[in-house]
Amino acid sequence: MESDYVGRLRRLAINEAGAGDEAVASGLESTSLNPKTLALARLAALVAIGAAEPSFGENADAAVSAGASPDEIVDVLVGVSPIVGVPRVVAAAPKVALALGHDLEDVVD
Repeated sequence: MESDYVGRLRRLAINEAGAGDEAVASGLESTSLNPKTLALARLAALVAIGAAEPSFGENADAAVSAGASPDEIVDVLVGVSPIVGVPRVVAAAPKVALALGHDLEDVVD
């Protein structure tokens, strides 16, 4: 089965009615990425936008459920650091730690 990535890009680029909503509504089925890769990509996006703590919890849970290890999740932070900047990663690290069940405040004190 051949992918229609150009058509999908076109629909997203022109904001075709329902194209973005369809992608959101169908979740993992809207992509050819496997669930683990998609969850890790979403965590990278959360770092990039400086997302709130609950978002990291939900998506870290999804990544772990899809087979990602905590090391792989931390590797996402390291991997996006040159792109998003160290301050974004520093801000995200405690949120990711909490999502993985660790309070970095306990370690720092």
